[in-house]
Amino acid sequence: MIHATALIDPSAIIGENVRIGAYSVIGADVEIGDGTVIGPHVVIEGPTKIGRDNRIAQFASLGGDPQDKKFAGERTELIIGDRNLIREFASINRGTGDGGGVTRIGNDNWLLAYVHIAHDCQVGNNIVFSNYSALAGHVEIGDWTILSGYSGVHQFCKVGAHAFIGMGCLVGSDVPPFVMMANEQHGRPRGINSEGLKRRGFDAPRISAIKRAYRTLYMAGLSLPEARELLEKQAGESDDVRAMLDFLDRSKRTLAR
Repeated sequence: MIHATALIDPSAIIGENVRIGAYSVIGADVEIGDGTVIGPHVVIEGPTKIGRDNRIAQFASLGGDPQDKKFAGERTELIIGDRNLIREFASINRGTGDGGGVTRIGNDNWLLAYVHIAHDCQVGNNIVFSNYSALAGHVEIGDWTILSGYSGVHQFCKVGAHAFIGMGCLVGSDVPPFVMMANEQHGRPRGINSEGLKRRGFDAPRISAIKRAYRTLYMAGLSLPEARELLEKQAGESDDVRAMLDFLDRSKRTLAR
């Protein structure tokens, strides 16, 4: 199940039923969980921990040094969860010493061809990264978010759960949960991701509450403090609106408005 041409460092920990393709390189301080399949010509550098039942396609590069001039060789990590699909030529860097030290990928994500995830990013679960989408350093991506092809997120930005980033959209501000960003450079909010919410089982009352919160935040002509005060009243009727408020409280960059 491990090709004869694969190069595996003696310190690497390989789980049960792991397959490693031809000419792949598994470096020192790498741990690969049970049932993971690694294609040919994959390079995995450590310290990196990969969970179980992942599928990693040819020419992916995982656990490389962060692309940060401040990085001085300190020990940092890449941690990848379970059941992720990582397609060809995807690249994910380890963290930096002054950025938390860990780049973290959750479970059940799809990282399609040529996706790049930079140092210290924190990626949740059930996220789709379409071809050529990219994250700069220190980005946080919430669960169930979709990044369309050729989209990009600026360093230190946060994107909330269930958001949708349109094709070619460049995100330079924090994007609240459920919000859909336009498919244009320096994207702007264009409503909520209602179709995605329906597919995930959100019923009509939940979606209506989210739409009402979106109108309060984006269409009522209110300042952010005024909108937040009104959202506090709406949050008593909706956990989803409360999630939006919690996101606003954690936001440190300009909010996408």
